[in-house]
Amino acid sequence: MNYEALFSSAGDKVVRVGLVGVGDFGASLLAQSRTIPNLEICVVCDRDAGRMEAVVASGLGTGDIVMTGDITEDGLPDFDVLVEATGHPQAAAAVAEWAIERGRHVVMASKEAAIVAGPILHEMARQKGVVYTEVEGDQPSLLIGLISWAKTLGLTVIAAGKSSEYDFVLDDDDSVDWCGQKRTGSGLRSLWQESGQGWSDLCANRQAALAAAGLPTRTVPDFCEMGVVANATGLVADRPDFHAPLLRAGEVADAFRPKAEGGLMEGAGRIDVFNCFRRLDEASFAGGVFVVVPCDDEKTWALLKDKGHMVSGDGRTAMLYNPQHLLGVEAPISILSAGLLGLPTGATAPRPVVDLAARTKRDFKKGEVLAITDAHHHEVDGLSPELVAARPLADANPCPYYLAVDRTLTEDVSAGALITASMLDLDPEQPLSRLRRRQDRAFLA
Repeated sequence: MNYEALFSSAGDKVVRVGLVGVGDFGASLLAQSRTIPNLEICVVCDRDAGRMEAVVASGLGTGDIVMTGDITEDGLPDFDVLVEATGHPQAAAAVAEWAIERGRHVVMASKEAAIVAGPILHEMARQKGVVYTEVEGDQPSLLIGLISWAKTLGLTVIAAGKSSEYDFVLDDDDSVDWCGQKRTGSGLRSLWQESGQGWSDLCANRQAALAAAGLPTRTVPDFCEMGVVANATGLVADRPDFHAPLLRAGEVADAFRPKAEGGLMEGAGRIDVFNCFRRLDEASFAGGVFVVVPCDDEKTWALLKDKGHMVSGDGRTAMLYNPQHLLGVEAPISILSAGLLGLPTGATAPRPVVDLAARTKRDFKKGEVLAITDAHHHEVDGLSPELVAARPLADANPCPYYLAVDRTLTEDVSAGALITASMLDLDPEQPLSRLRRRQDRAFLA
């Protein structure tokens, strides 16, 4: 795709942007925006005034930037596109709804809100004649784009997904490092490659080694992001807790295919995550995204394999991938697409296919607050994420994860249970709750 040609009809038109949230994503977008003539960030909003002032004062923005702690207040400069990058689901839902009602496009980086109410925000935007879209630079939009690219080429998507954010790096002494946590005597050196035991057994043995080392293979953000993709594409999880295998990049095409073909999955058209397993001197997958497709024409794919493409050992499937995950550096593509072309870079007609839910790993007592204990991974100690079939917000149904967090349990809950709405003191007036009920009426009634 020639992006200069794509946006050439805009001429000198400038897309004015209101940015909410100046964490890593927002700060990198501000830095990149200064080099793009068709884009101007005119309003920046963050509750941390000191952080916001520091970022803007460092010269990262373009033009005269107005700073505020409330993007909805009167008297601010007008803008065409709102970029929501707080990562706070309630705040993101509220400000996205506010922007759409006022005829502004919304570029949503806060997938925490999107997994709960993305389809209804998209529908509300459609009715207003504006765009609501996932953001380029983050995995949901990148994977939606890769899947659409594959389908446009007539390729069947057997599986799709991403690598988790942090690699498992194996050293020659059999130590393994994950996210700065090093474990000696991992046992993984003897499990470096498949040698006849089959992918199911190999992945199970690698998983056991990581469990013995106390290292996780499943994180909430991965499930959140892949849930957004499922709702955009109709792909579903092969199992609610994902396979989430530890794989070298060149093994993905072998492992992510149906069991009948020697892989891990029960069927095709699945979405999942893998944990990248590599040596220190090997390139990272860097949280990138992939699709696994069949090699229908033997001659073509034999040629492509010779050129270095990742084809399975038997030549029947291949992995095609995009390893880049550039945060706000790539976000201008979504902003310009919405503001200049009126087109999303993410989903075109998302529907509630799955929900991100929480299953208990221990007993919980009435009165406990499901407080996030690991802010980066959105983890609540004692809960594990799952992708389950989307159902209306009702007492007996699994409660969406980001509606459940920070709420108080109204009853004892045993280990192994899915958290349901009846177990929590949900506030029906919170923005995300209101939008979710509206989404249920529109799609799941």
